[in-house]
Amino acid sequence: MPKEYPKERIKVPRFNEESGFYTTPERSKIMGKIRGKNTKPELAFRKALWQSGYRYRIDYKKLIGRPDIALKKYKTVVFIDGEFWHGHNWEERRHKIKSNREFWIPKIERNIQRDREVNQALKEEGYKVFRFWETEVKKDLDECLEQVLTHLNEVKAAFSQS
Repeated sequence: MPKEYPKERIKVPRFNEESGFYTTPERSKIMGKIRGKNTKPELAFRKALWQSGYRYRIDYKKLIGRPDIALKKYKTVVFIDGEFWHGHNWEERRHKIKSNREFWIPKIERNIQRDREVNQALKEEGYKVFRFWETEVKKDLDECLEQVLTHLNEVKAAFSQS
């Protein structure tokens, strides 16, 4: 990832009592159950991709951003992002955050900024980046899969011609 950022990096305050953020044990328990990987939409997408005959790496640590699905042979990566964490409809939704706004707004805005940085870095390495929202995958898995398969088939055709 480039050392220089196009914009000033968003500073996210630490989420602790010293910084003025409080959480209840119940909220803590709920937040602890949120998955970061192997979510249902991710598993459904991976299963469909596998059945289409493509093999991949999951949460591939050797690439920046740890893509959910990486097809190194085809220089293709897929991210399946959660709506809250990655700021889907952010301009509309940011006003609906009621508690701990001083933490959550910079946190999500930094996530959005980091997603853009990761996309740019992967494109500079020659990767094709696909980003889908979880609800997009849940509601229309076939359409999301078709976008990726179309690209993979084009790359495969280019391999066979050379």
